[in-house]
Amino acid sequence: MDKENMDRLKKLARGFRRDIVEMVYRAKSGHPGGSLSVIDILTYLFFYRMKYPLKDRNNFNSDRFVLSKGHATPAYYAVLCKKGFFDRNELFRFRQVDSFLQGHPENEFVPGVDVTTGSLGQGFPQAVGMALGYKLDMSKRYIYVVLGDGECQEGVVWEAAMAAGHYKLHNLIGFVDFNGLQIDGAVESVMNIKPIEDKFRAFNWFVQVIDGHSFEEIDNAVENAINQKEKPSMIIAKTVKGKGVSFMENNYKFHGKAPNEEEYKIAMEELK
Repeated sequence: MDKENMDRLKKLARGFRRDIVEMVYRAKSGHPGGSLSVIDILTYLFFYRMKYPLKDRNNFNSDRFVLSKGHATPAYYAVLCKKGFFDRNELFRFRQVDSFLQGHPENEFVPGVDVTTGSLGQGFPQAVGMALGYKLDMSKRYIYVVLGDGECQEGVVWEAAMAAGHYKLHNLIGFVDFNGLQIDGAVESVMNIKPIEDKFRAFNWFVQVIDGHSFEEIDNAVENAINQKEKPSMIIAKTVKGKGVSFMENNYKFHGKAPNEEEYKIAMEELK
């Protein structure tokens, strides 16, 4: 990736972080911590890597995206809005009773959303099924899926991982947003998933561990994933919960908590 694209993505991600804080503050609810940790990955995928057209989404020439950690909708909606799937005015009606932008993404109502997710672990097996369908149809496009680290405590994740490895779904590229925190505290304390890279390797996945806030490392990892043709790929992206906002960083209390007015002003000032 050249410097021009890297600078462009950094600028976009900073703007999306402002949108995330704004959305959650106005709604007085939502999930800022995990949205801020995953936004660099989503920025890269939607504005550099994926073929993700506005129209004719139901064809095998488009990449697909599944946000398995479905509560991180502020990040998802921010990038979909910027891609042009809906008007920006809708973005700030997030979680309002008459808005289609609810707390979890619904493909029936939200333009650009490929799969309805929310119940943890359920998006990942759908991505596996989509990748199998693409492989059987001999499509050359890819399925991208993002999981949370706490989500990897769900048993269905490992059933799906076993199937993907068995069917050698090289067209499936996953990310684990590994920020180390979930709603009740440290993932390691709630239910330790380490060593997660060894677990995926045991299920016959090609695994890489990267800095999830480095566009260069994200890009290199995806290139490596595309260049191998025998296994599904999982990229363990080490991230910071609440990245970019000082009082949210590494603070599990902002997993699902909106900032108050004073916190909102501090956050927006930091994200100028």
